[in-house]
Amino acid sequence: MNTETKIKTRTQRKPFKSQIPFALALTALVVVFGFYLKDVKLVTFWIFGLAFGIILQRSRFCFTAAFRDPILTGSTSLTRGVLLAISIGTIGFTAISFGSVLSGGKFIGVDSVEPLSLLTIAGGIIFGIGMVMAGGCASGTLMRFGEGFELQWVSFIFFMLGSVAGAWAMGFLEPVFSNKKFAIYLPEHLGWIGALVFQFSIILILYIIALKWQKKKIGSDK
Repeated sequence: MNTETKIKTRTQRKPFKSQIPFALALTALVVVFGFYLKDVKLVTFWIFGLAFGIILQRSRFCFTAAFRDPILTGSTSLTRGVLLAISIGTIGFTAISFGSVLSGGKFIGVDSVEPLSLLTIAGGIIFGIGMVMAGGCASGTLMRFGEGFELQWVSFIFFMLGSVAGAWAMGFLEPVFSNKKFAIYLPEHLGWIGALVFQFSIILILYIIALKWQKKKIGSDK
């Protein structure tokens, strides 16, 4: 056996095993356990959580890559995916909010909007740096954690520690910045139609920029 054959033998990967039987078994176990607890709502949440996890895993959808890939590789496919997700979320949120008003419910106004402050900006920057270093956002970390990636096991531990530390720090940081935050709810200023037009115009502009950026960097807009 020559050296080349030995290298090929050592680097040969094990055959891929389908994880579908394990997924079906886990889903069945979750359903049975939920009914054992007599909590149908909990079963529903678990099933949706499992389905969402499968979608994330199969699509490799990751918010980190959506902001990282345009800089590192020039690809904006995930960036455009995030923009489409925001568009769908906008339609759904508007339908629910408008339906609530038509049925005599409470108008969802600025009181329901989480205000923006320096804490939000600082937290976003810190989290952005951390998720690039860790190789994934919260959803990406959980997805790769389940796949067995060692780095994400470490990231998950510090993700929990950071969340606890952040919740503790908010107790004394939020009162300091409470008078330096603001909130805006577009339908109150532009109306429902105006808010939708403004929102989708921004999304469309960003989508076109993402397409042109990818074509400039890698010569393809797919």
